[in-house]
Parts: sequence; C-alpha cells; structure tokens
Amino acid sequence: MSAPERPSLRELATVFLKLGTIAFGGPAAHIAIMEAEFVRKRRWLSAEDFADRLAAANLIPGPSSTELAIFIGYMKRGWLGLIVAGSSFIIPAALLVSSIAAAYVRYGSLPRMEGILYAIKPVVIAIVVQAVWNLARTAVKTWWLGLLAVACVILNFLNVDPLAVLAFAGLVSGLFIAARKKAGAASMLAMPGASLGAGAAIASAVPISLAGLFLSFLKIGAVVFGSGYVLLAFLRAEFITRLHWLTEKQLIDAVAVGQFTPGPVFTTATFVGYILAGLRGAVVATVAIFMPGFLLVAVSGPLVPRIRRSAIAGAILDGVVAGSVSLMAVVAWQLARAAIVDWFTFILAAASLIALARFRVNSVWLIATAALIGWVTHA
Repeated sequence: MSAPERPSLRELATVFLKLGTIAFGGPAAHIAIMEAEFVRKRRWLSAEDFADRLAAANLIPGPSSTELAIFIGYMKRGWLGLIVAGSSFIIPAALLVSSIAAAYVRYGSLPRMEGILYAIKPVVIAIVVQAVWNLARTAVKTWWLGLLAVACVILNFLNVDPLAVLAFAGLVSGLFIAARKKAGAASMLAMPGASLGAGAAIASAVPISLAGLFLSFLKIGAVVFGSGYVLLAFLRAEFITRLHWLTEKQLIDAVAVGQFTPGPVFTTATFVGYILAGLRGAVVATVAIFMPGFLLVAVSGPLVPRIRRSAIAGAILDGVVAGSVSLMAVVAWQLARAAIVDWFTFILAAASLIALARFRVNSVWLIATAALIGWVTHA
C-alpha cells in the first residue's frame, strides 16, 4: 500500500529530521538517500517528479541536496512544508557541528574520526552508484538524451564548470526538439538571461561582527554552485584573503567537520560562525548561508509544473535532468577514487552495493555498520 499523497507536517518533520541525522557522505549521497526514501520506499514522488526537482535544485545557487529537500516539502505541503522540510534536514547537522565546534574552541583540535570515515566512504559510494543507476533509467528516455548524458560526462572530465554543463545540456536538448517542429517553434527558446556573478565585496577588512558575518554568508549562499569543495574556495576568498578572520588550518578543519558529519555540507558555515563568534555566530552563519536556498526554491517551485506543459521548456528540463545524472556519475567516480584505496574498502563497497541492489538493505543500517567497523578496526 502506497504512502499518503499529502503527509502531515509532523510526518514531514520526522522523516527529514531522520535524514538530517543519518545522511552522511555529501550531496550526492543525500540525493541517493532521498531517492530511496521518497520514490521507492514511501512513494511520495514519482521518479520523474524527483528528477525534475533535482534538476531545478542544480540550476539555482546553494546546497543542491538541501534545496531538493525544500522542493519536496513545498511539493507535498506548500509553504509550511517548505520551511518544515528544509529546517528539519538542516537542524540535526547544525546542532552536531556546533557541539564539535565548541570542543574545537576549547581543546584546539578535532576528535579523531579517520577510522569511521575510512569505512563509511565505500558504503557511500555504493549508495551513490545505485542512485545514479535508478535516476539514469528515468532520465535517459531517448537515444539522444543518452548521447547528451555521455557528452556531459566528457565535459565534466574536462573540468568544464558544472553550471555551464547543465546550461549546455538544457540548450542542446531544447534546440533538438525545436529543430523537429515547424518554423516558428524555435522562437519559444528565447529566455531572459540572469547574472550569476557575485556582487562587489560587501565590506573592507573589519573586526568580526554578527552583521558582517551574516552578510558574508548570505552572499556566499546566494552565489555558490556545486559541492562542498566549491564552497571551500568561496570561504577561503572571503574569510582568509579578504577579511583575514580565519587561518588556513581553521578553514580546513571546518570543511573536514562538514564532510564527516551527516546532513548538508554547508553546515561548514555553522562551524566557522561558532569559532568566530560563539553560539550566536553559529546561528547567524547557518541562517544566512541557507536563507537564499529557501527563497530561491519558494520562487522557482511553482514554475516546475508549468515548464513541463511547454514542449520546448520540457525538453530543456529533460536535458538538464540528463546533465544532472552525468554530474552525479562523475562525482561518484571522483569519490570512489578517494574512498576505495585498498582491498578492504573495495570489499566494503562491493558488499554494500549487493546489499542495496539484491537484498534492498536500508542504507541507514549499512552506514551505521560501516561506522562501527571503522571505529573498532581503528581503535
């Protein structure tokens, strides 16, 4: 029996609090876990709806997996669902990162997590691979979308900017459909452009203030596309090069915390906020960096169904979906190269993939088991 089409706000909060607590591995893994939870397990979304929201999340600045959660909340319960889903996904990680930051400020170092990370990473790879396969089966509807997806993979390996890859995929797909229509259909492709460049620096180097902290993270949240590694570049430019508020070591430690804790990688901002201005700084930084994502989803959420009603706009969205799957595939490959470093990690990844695909073991149990193995073997 399928899950209800309109879950209660309490149910929405419960499931996203759970995901925010156990979603290790970064955006690609978060997307994989959400696909398993909402498409296959609860059946709240069709595979097509999920792929469309993923494509939309990839087209706007901010953390893609968090924005996907916000999209799902908006789709199921409107504005209240948008706030509940996004906040519930962010809060567990923000609280955990704040606790780690407090220990960091007091003791000057991070707890040793190498063993846990060593064992969790191969499991995350298996989760991502399964998600890429499931999404590809939905996204690659035709032979030319398949060719487009391959072209996007090649562009990614050539280090073309991810946003440019998605724009390329959407444009080529739209032009392909337009070329098959009668004269005049091509005019539907005209779309207003949008400036993606960051504005001028907000302020010169000044003593740390909550207002300055808020504006810095608000700017970053409004312009960052891509993964946590892209976020690292923005944080370095803002807080080391421009403001001189952080040291290189502090920034590296902040990104490490964002990587090994569950939930959004953007909670790196929570850590930075805490070490700069205590608990108030953590709250301010977290609210500021995630606020643009909530606003952008609120604006773009109602547009996705309308896009599907237009043949040309729908084709553009199909291309972006195919490009998004290609991005995930390349991320999976890059993560695998870093995570599968010996026979033990290879066996963990292979066993996890079999458990997921053949026996449909819940990814939460696989991650928990891997964490325990890593803790015991590296004690």
